[in-house]
Amino acid sequence: MTAPRAVLVGPMGAGKTTVASLLGARWGVAVRDTDHDVEATEGRSVADVFVESGEARFRELERDAVARALREHDGVLALGGGAVLDPATREALVGHRVVFLRVGLAAAAERVGLGASRPLLLGNVRGRIKQLLDERTPVYEAVATVVVDTDGRTPDAVADAVAAALDELEETP
Repeated sequence: MTAPRAVLVGPMGAGKTTVASLLGARWGVAVRDTDHDVEATEGRSVADVFVESGEARFRELERDAVARALREHDGVLALGGGAVLDPATREALVGHRVVFLRVGLAAAAERVGLGASRPLLLGNVRGRIKQLLDERTPVYEAVATVVVDTDGRTPDAVADAVAAALDELEETP
């Protein structure tokens, strides 16, 4: 059975795509991002899917992309920030090495900026990020095998921490 070496989850601004790329290079494996999969399938950006087809349609496409990637991909997989909200996705993640990249409000707001390409951030960016963190953090923690804090760390340091945590996990009987 094919399974990703690691599945990265967390909110926007956590560094999932960046850290996935670093881990993929380190381990010599392919990197896959389910937001990119949705964009490739639809031929348009995630923001355009949200605006033109609505969040429900995006979530359906996202659920399918995650299920397909979990079946087919054996490298590092980065999920979109809201992917874990779907019960079917949470169920599909059981048994996988899921890493929650935890980020605080200040760091997330700084990394995301004004959120122009992020449809869920329209309006009060900082307030919306806080709301999303409050709503989603318990879900990220529930699906995670490992939690790695990203605040105050470079992407390389986060990748080091992820690799170390997963190595430790493999050594645990």
